[in-house]
Amino acid sequence: MEGVRVGNRIIGAQAPVTIGWENIPKVEGNRLKVLFFTWFQPAVLFALIAFWYYAPNSIAKASTAIGIGLGFQVLLLGMEWAFPRHESWTLTWKELVTDLFYVGLGYTFLRMIDGYIGGDVMIEAVQKSFHWDKFAWFTGMPLLLQAFFISFIFDFGQYWMHRGMHNWYPLWLPHSVHHYITQLNINKGAVGNPVELFLIGLGIGGFFDFVPRAFLLAGAVGLAVGSYQHINVRFNSPRWWRFLFNTTEHHSMHHSQDFEATRSNYSGTWIFIDRMFGTCLDGEAELLGMEGGRRMGIREQMTFPFTEGWKSLKQRFGKQPFAETAVPAE
Repeated sequence: MEGVRVGNRIIGAQAPVTIGWENIPKVEGNRLKVLFFTWFQPAVLFALIAFWYYAPNSIAKASTAIGIGLGFQVLLLGMEWAFPRHESWTLTWKELVTDLFYVGLGYTFLRMIDGYIGGDVMIEAVQKSFHWDKFAWFTGMPLLLQAFFISFIFDFGQYWMHRGMHNWYPLWLPHSVHHYITQLNINKGAVGNPVELFLIGLGIGGFFDFVPRAFLLAGAVGLAVGSYQHINVRFNSPRWWRFLFNTTEHHSMHHSQDFEATRSNYSGTWIFIDRMFGTCLDGEAELLGMEGGRRMGIREQMTFPFTEGWKSLKQRFGKQPFAETAVPAE
């Protein structure tokens, strides 16, 4: 397999990938179907922004956001069942139960841990230690601009954390578990080792002071864009959407079985962050995972970083076995 040269890299030498938007299949069919899958994503994004911008204070709260998020996930699950992008990614009961286990883990254990040692807690400790105040002047900015900064600041930090996970072995160990998924489904973003899921959720937004509704708007952007990273549905995303936002296509390249393709598209929401730093790769892949697409079970996902880390430490610092020496002939 020769691969395709993209800049200084050869992409697709280890596994098949599709490079360039012009080579990606499009949704076909009657005019209504094409229009639906072209404008569904922008329509949902603008509808959620309008809702949180104009919603009365009585319903503009976190519990409403959780309800909308769960309802949207159910809708997308139905779309995966009715309009699969790849038959090889069809959700099985085994995959669904595994995904739901990790979704539940995120809403319970990881949320509790985040309340004790999460990003906001650490930032508050730093502020108290150095007598730093929040940047209160951010509250004077237009509401939509505040929401953009919340989303961008978090994603910018996530970009560098994610990129670090692919370039520093201690961080790669917990993150590698997520790269053993062999298909993209709506809840696959929750699948991974708890250490990695905690690290990828850290942010620096707590250093800034924004009004609460701005956080709800930023969450709406994350829901209406980030939800499509792991989804088995094909969209005819508009050109401006593909330029600004991370898509299923971008993220499938990141999960490809081709090593060079995985070293791209690190951002969670704003793919133009990758464009800024030269790590964006437009295209898609169907064959995902590592070790030829070996599926990893929950037990191994939980222990893999620690067992592999222990093996690496033993190889590096453990006693080497004595080499056999030839007995000289008499």
